[in-house]
Amino acid sequence: MRTPRSALAAGTAFALAATGAVALSFGLASSASAGEFLANGGFESGTLAPWSCTGSTGSVVTGHAHTGSYALAGAASSSDSAQCTQTVAVAPSTTYTLSAYVNGAYVYLGVDGGTSTWTPGTGGAYQKLSVSFTTGATQTSASVYTHGWYGQGTYYADDVSLDGPGAPSPSPSSSPSSSPSSSPSSSPSSSPSSSPTVTPPPSGGLPAHALVGYLHASFANGAGYLRMADVPDSWDVIDLAFGEPTSVTSGDIRFNRCSTTDCPTAESDADFKAAIAAKRAKGKKVLLSIGGQNGEVQLTTTAARDTFVSSVASIIDKWGLDGLDVDFEGHSLSLGTGDTDFKNPTSPVIVNLISALKTLKARYGSGFVLTMAPETFFVQLGYQYYGSGPWGGQDPRAGAFLPVIYAMRGDLTLLHVQDYNSGSIMGLDNQYHSMGGADFHVAMTDMLLKGFPVAGNTANMFPPLAPSQVAIGMPANSYAGNGYVAPTEVTKALDCLTKATNCGSYVPRSGPQPNLRGLMTWSVNWDQYNGKEFATTFHSYFG
Repeated sequence: MRTPRSALAAGTAFALAATGAVALSFGLASSASAGEFLANGGFESGTLAPWSCTGSTGSVVTGHAHTGSYALAGAASSSDSAQCTQTVAVAPSTTYTLSAYVNGAYVYLGVDGGTSTWTPGTGGAYQKLSVSFTTGATQTSASVYTHGWYGQGTYYADDVSLDGPGAPSPSPSSSPSSSPSSSPSSSPSSSPSSSPTVTPPPSGGLPAHALVGYLHASFANGAGYLRMADVPDSWDVIDLAFGEPTSVTSGDIRFNRCSTTDCPTAESDADFKAAIAAKRAKGKKVLLSIGGQNGEVQLTTTAARDTFVSSVASIIDKWGLDGLDVDFEGHSLSLGTGDTDFKNPTSPVIVNLISALKTLKARYGSGFVLTMAPETFFVQLGYQYYGSGPWGGQDPRAGAFLPVIYAMRGDLTLLHVQDYNSGSIMGLDNQYHSMGGADFHVAMTDMLLKGFPVAGNTANMFPPLAPSQVAIGMPANSYAGNGYVAPTEVTKALDCLTKATNCGSYVPRSGPQPNLRGLMTWSVNWDQYNGKEFATTFHSYFG
């Protein structure tokens, strides 16, 4: 991604179209009982209220009920997965169980921003789906949802239930008298008419729209050194670049500040630490970014995993940081032969990384900010290729970040894929998109907001992230990386993704997403060098 010393070479060119549908999630409530938090989960009112379904695809029907007289019918089409959502009041730090009986092909059940489950088909009979989730420390609402899959036809759902301790609190969405249009949908695949309102955990304490930038803290290049105290307050997340391992497989991460020989204007350690504390006091988040162009990390053993955890924690504690950014590039992550299911990875470097991140999250709690900055090769390329492929011969790194993102999605604050230094990538329209304009950013971001079948396999769907978990990664100027676009193109991309206006040839399948978190750039230093063009564009857009 970030190319601290120089720009990375252009990415690999990719071939072969992949077709298929995107997975979403779905959840409804059964008849009220002690601890029941959903309303009209059995649809026995004969109406949808308080459920809200995308594109008028949902209806209540007879003759298809699991129990009682009525069930939900979701008319999934080639352009709409028929997602239905209900938002309810919940208690913080509380575990709930969401369940539903579903019937049809590719039916999904889940909670926005959290866990989900699905079935590829029920064979004409009802099947029970169930997931459990724990709310965040400050979370007071949750959106549950169900949907089918594109082109798979109508699915049915009945007896949807959200069960938890205590009595549910009244909320606008749990009132049977509220109209479907008044029920907000925070699903990543909400329709153009829906308005996401629920920020799923973890928000990491970020503002509704955040600007993320990398600070050259450990090296010198043409952008010049920037003291931490002089980083403009326009940056909401500051990633210290970079923590690097003592050797590729050691797991021993070190963060060495740029020397005064290479960076004559570098402040002292004491001043650097004080400036970090001052930024945090203003609500800014300061993270350790691990990896980058030169920091290859392969956690091949559990010993390396444990060393990674202890060394990263030591750096976080020493400097008083808010969390971690995972910027693994090069050959850090790859999939072993036969590792074909991103939901159940077996490759040691991936399994150990997931374990290490979960351990760090548990150590620091809900306030721990976790971000990731993979290249498109490791994420969106997974729409076409995953690992070495069923017959071998493919690059085993293709899509290799997907299992990490999936495993950590409940703890992931932000994913900001590097939309630069990339080859052409196929979007959900099955057309190749290349760097240089707004369309590339729109197509790549839409894949994260809509989800996609991994390697074209509709039975192996990578589910969408919440809009508030996604930022767009762009280079700050032409020196920073291949793929720089002018401010007018940045504005076009934001208009298209957040408002569904000003779109080019690619129109997002996910609909307008006003809760898209924001932008990331490599880097703060390069933006400063370029007259703060990137930060100015961001703030003029979001205000």
